[in-house]
Amino acid sequence: MLHRLFRIDLDAIVEPDTRHRKSGLEKEREMSDRIARPGPRNLITDVDGILVGNAGDAAVRSGVTVVLPDSRCVGAVDVRGGAPGTRDTDALDPTCLVDAVDAVVLSGGSAFGLDAAGGVMASLARQGRGYQVADAVVPIVPAAILFDLANGGDKNWVEEPPYRDLGRAALSCAGAGFELGNAGAGLGASAGHLKGGLGSASVVTDEGLQVGALVAVNAVGSPVIPGTRALWAAMYEQQNEMGSPVRELPSGDLRLDASVQGFPGQNTTIGVIATNAALEKSQAQRVAIMAHDGYARAIRPIHTPFDGDTVFVLATGTKVADVGPEQLGAIGALAADCMTRAIGRAMVAARTLGDMISYSEWSDHG
Repeated sequence: MLHRLFRIDLDAIVEPDTRHRKSGLEKEREMSDRIARPGPRNLITDVDGILVGNAGDAAVRSGVTVVLPDSRCVGAVDVRGGAPGTRDTDALDPTCLVDAVDAVVLSGGSAFGLDAAGGVMASLARQGRGYQVADAVVPIVPAAILFDLANGGDKNWVEEPPYRDLGRAALSCAGAGFELGNAGAGLGASAGHLKGGLGSASVVTDEGLQVGALVAVNAVGSPVIPGTRALWAAMYEQQNEMGSPVRELPSGDLRLDASVQGFPGQNTTIGVIATNAALEKSQAQRVAIMAHDGYARAIRPIHTPFDGDTVFVLATGTKVADVGPEQLGAIGALAADCMTRAIGRAMVAARTLGDMISYSEWSDHG
């Protein structure tokens, strides 16, 4: 069943089936009428109105990813890591005035990388896009960063870090297609003892719902099941999207004394969920909270004092429909699954960089 098409009865996610027990064939026939599957690109850009741009500096071993909605849309965020680096996240609180965002930035460079949002903001302002304040237009561009300053890249910039320019460059090339792995914010990322990277995945339903995830994996925790070469995320694979990675369980009990070593701020997994559902800010925040479960399924441990784990949500609202608690729960569940799959895809797409060994190389020859 792990290799089967991802099939979900959205009602069953939030409302257990209390009817008579069906035979396997009856269930299969019923499920075939209601299918959720990866989108045509299997990227966050399968959500209508969402574009993504990447820019990176190979010498610096760092980069920036910009998620750009076609037009301003509802945004939310949930921060669970103990050492976050963010910008304009307070404005996304449901109690605050700002009702929409113009873009979301994920960047390497630790606190230096927050400059990337400034570059994006300046470019959008020139386009007249943003929050109207009297005669001024102020683009709302929340951002989160990860630590990649110690990955062997040349961080001895002469006058100014490159992130403002990288933000502009990523915005300028935003489109429906983009690279995974050593790209954008994932260019210099690491995950446990392996090379991290940028990942994405999507799910669409016959009812027209679209949900997508984008993530830059730079965790202190491991994406690999201890005692195996299997990714925690492997069981969530759909349609060979991870190249059918190894799937195995440890021969004995899972060790409970996982070692956590690091320095606060030196890691972080940062991501974005997008959906075409028409959500309010408080609903979008609930989806962000649920999407963190996708991190927890794919990385162990997660949300440590050393990580700045953050999830943004963008709701474009192109699928106009009332979203009640049951539908919201279904959207959040799909978002969490997409995030897990995106992390798996990031690990598989990453390539060895310096002394950071890729999962593919390690699993084949390690």
